[in-house]
Formats: sequence, structure tokens, C-alpha cells
Amino acid sequence: MEYIYAALLLHSAGKEINEENLKAVLQAAGIEVDEARIKALVAGLEGVNIDEAIANAAMPVAVAAPAPAVEEKKEEAKEEKKEEKKEEETAAVAGLAALFG
Repeated sequence: MEYIYAALLLHSAGKEINEENLKAVLQAAGIEVDEARIKALVAGLEGVNIDEAIANAAMPVAVAAPAPAVEEKKEEAKEEKKEEKKEEETAAVAGLAALFG
């Protein structure tokens, strides 16, 4: 990830993203440089419009609303809990009534 950050830093500074500049940024950050990764990154970024890629990556993502079936199941579960609670209360009252006959 630090290689991508170095490339973005160079881009932000208006510098050319090449092997020499990437290596300098990484070394300045105290990161051990892997020449193969630098070559791969430079080759991968060739012809890429970084500003456009950032703009596309920053697009907000819509969150899907829960499906109606999910909402129905939640409501059913709530109703079942209410019914169970009523049954427990009824059984408790019946138990007390039996004590006082």
C-alpha cells in the first residue's frame, strides 16, 4: 500500500511518477524498497489518468434498503415475543389464582 501512497504523493506534488522518484519517496519514509514492485507500479500506472481514477473511486455508494420480506420477518418475530410474554403472564396469574382457590 505504501507504494500506492508514494505514487499519490508524487502525483499530488505534481512530480513525475517514475522509478527514481518512487524509490526516493519510499526511502525517505524509511521503507525498504522492492525494485520489482516499483517497476510493476510504474508500468501499471502508465496511461492512467490518476485524477479521473480518484474521482471515480470517491463516488458515493447507495445503500440498499432492507427487503420487505426482511421487515415482515422482524415484525413477525416481535409479535411472537409479545404473544409469548402474554402467555407467560396468563400462566403466572392462573398459578396465583390456584393458590387462593
